[in-house]
Amino acid sequence: MYKIINDPIYGFVSIGSDLILELVNHPIFLRLTRIKQMGCSSVVYPGAQHTRFSHALGAMHLMKSAIESLARKGTSISAEEKEAAMIAILLHDVGHGPFSHALEKILLNVHHEELSLYLMHQLNKEMDGQLDMAIQMFTGEYPRHFFHQMVSSQLDMDRLDYLQRDCFFSGVIEGSVGANRIIKMLDVHDDEIVILEKGIYSIDRFLNARRMMYWQVYLHRTGLAAELMLQNIIKRAKYLIEQGKELMCDPDLGFFLKNSISKKNFESDPKILEHYLQLDDYNIWNVIKSWQKCGDRVLEVLVKGILQRKLFDCELSHEEFDQNKIDTVKKSLLDKNFSEEEIGYLCLHGKVSNAAYTSDKQNIKVKMKSGDILDISNASDLSNIEALTKIVTKYYLCQPKVVS
Repeated sequence: MYKIINDPIYGFVSIGSDLILELVNHPIFLRLTRIKQMGCSSVVYPGAQHTRFSHALGAMHLMKSAIESLARKGTSISAEEKEAAMIAILLHDVGHGPFSHALEKILLNVHHEELSLYLMHQLNKEMDGQLDMAIQMFTGEYPRHFFHQMVSSQLDMDRLDYLQRDCFFSGVIEGSVGANRIIKMLDVHDDEIVILEKGIYSIDRFLNARRMMYWQVYLHRTGLAAELMLQNIIKRAKYLIEQGKELMCDPDLGFFLKNSISKKNFESDPKILEHYLQLDDYNIWNVIKSWQKCGDRVLEVLVKGILQRKLFDCELSHEEFDQNKIDTVKKSLLDKNFSEEEIGYLCLHGKVSNAAYTSDKQNIKVKMKSGDILDISNASDLSNIEALTKIVTKYYLCQPKVVS
């Protein structure tokens, strides 16, 4: 069976495998059509409405291109390995919950990669073990390690797609990366993915784009404020339910609001998976709308702030905020008759960090013309490579602009 999908980034994306087509059409994978790729970023960039579904298909397309590029350079890759690698990247995000990273660890205490692996195993049982090799590549247990690097590393098909896709839909053209050229520059050396020396500047551009996208898009202060407000809506709802308050909610989301769920719970109770697979962005939007007049002042402030775009003011700083400044914000909320406990949902402070490249984590290696293998931080002669490897931390302080 041969199918093509018209993608706005790459044009026609082909699906030439019956197994892959079956996975794409499976309800577990189709759930990703109802989960936004960029969480709350659309409050800043209205075009950022694309889904995890389109990202997964794009990453699969890049995996296919990368494998074909490596094969042309002499790396022996079987048809079974090619299909498995494409499946591994296709399903790498299948465990994501509503609003992607925004609500991760808020609804349940399980990382999305653990859930992705768990769902892969569920699909594998259904498909009589046809995903065995794909799962090994996803976990890094497959003997040829370079396949895992293309699924999960600092230069994988996941990052190459989401940077291009998020750049396109947000309209932030500075985040564009030359994925096609990078893929053509890939090679395998001693079972590791390397980049040929003539591709150094493409990698520099990729790392610069990643740093820029994090601070200009993913961690934009307004988007960060919306994300923190969304998280506190769920936290507040869970607290109120624990206190015995009745909140309108569908049974699937209600299950996670009423219970604290870990990975072990998933493995011991199959009904938890049934609830989880019903969750997407629409569950969250439905309850947010229903809680506008729930009778809890804190929850109403947060909900109306999201729905009516009365987003919290968010200040970012390279230095920690002075405690006196935080206390001043808290006092202003106390003066509006919020209790100390309630203020914890309205005065939000903490920190966010990011580094475009960290050489201690599956570092990007460059194959020089001399045959030497160097880390990109040593191979690049760009003056800002040191800045790209530095972990940048910013501190935030968020508060309501106006509270009635």
